[in-house]
Amino acid sequence: MKIIMTDTAFKWFKDEMDVENGDSIKFFARYGGASPLHEAFSLGVMKEKPDLVSTETIISEIQFYVEQRDEWFFDGHDLHVSFDSVSEELVYSYKKT
Repeated sequence: MKIIMTDTAFKWFKDEMDVENGDSIKFFARYGGASPLHEAFSLGVMKEKPDLVSTETIISEIQFYVEQRDEWFFDGHDLHVSFDSVSEELVYSYKKT
């Protein structure tokens, strides 16, 4: 699996989550909501130091990652992170690898 992020999504993280060089952002499965991959689970995001990393992408010295315990959520899909300028929110899409 890969994490693919647009420049505008990366800017959102810098502006809204105050990420700086050396920070780590975790994508994780959380109970509640829904996703195209699983009912009753959605994608969470938080600033946190990694434990057991399954996959990562580093952009401008900032690590975006998924831990091994959350790999099941992606079910063989790459995570694409973009930004919708109309709703001013991140958009997550999943593409089969």
